[in-house]
Amino acid sequence: QVQLVESGGGLVQPGGSLRLSCAASRNLFSLDVMGWYRQVPGKQREWVARITGGGSTVYRDFVKGRFTISRDNAENTVSLQMNSLKPEDTAIYYCNLDGPEYDYWGQGTQVTVSS
Repeated sequence: QVQLVESGGGLVQPGGSLRLSCAASRNLFSLDVMGWYRQVPGKQREWVARITGGGSTVYRDFVKGRFTISRDNAENTVSLQMNSLKPEDTAIYYCNLDGPEYDYWGQGTQVTVSS
């Protein structure tokens, strides 16, 4: 069992920035795809950004140019730098570790964008 612990959520004004971090309880393997997802009440969880073991990244259109995902295999962490935040970015953000035969989730961290 792998534990993922997110941190860095909070309340920020529109246009502001937050940095989310996720720490894994074991080493990150090359086949581990790390991702950030988000969910608002009443809606399905949606993926936001993903990064492979080799550092390749992919983003949803609604965060391109504003969010940056990064990964530190030595520290077993993945981060999400969120800039130019909008009220519609308000959600619970979840860290995900997706491997060939496993799939783990963190407990989530609340991000609220409001003036």
